[in-house]
Amino acid sequence: MSPHRAVEPPSRPLRARVLLILWPSFVMAGVLEMLVFAVIDPTAVHWPGADAVEWSRSTLYSVAFLVFWAVIALSTAVTEYLTRPDTH
Repeated sequence: MSPHRAVEPPSRPLRARVLLILWPSFVMAGVLEMLVFAVIDPTAVHWPGADAVEWSRSTLYSVAFLVFWAVIALSTAVTEYLTRPDTH
């Protein structure tokens, strides 16, 4: 009997890994944006313990989208990092 060895997939180039992180997180940030602002009125957003945010709707939508995208991309990047085969 021959021992079975795990076959590791070939390593992807950095560009491919970055695109595999950014594209799905972009799509999900758009979905999250729609879900959040279907429930929350942008003019009713307040800073914690302070006055209302004085930004225009489009500015608030843009900033929220970028924050959602960054958080989801970070989560995806951590997952990609943790699932890489050990190179040591």
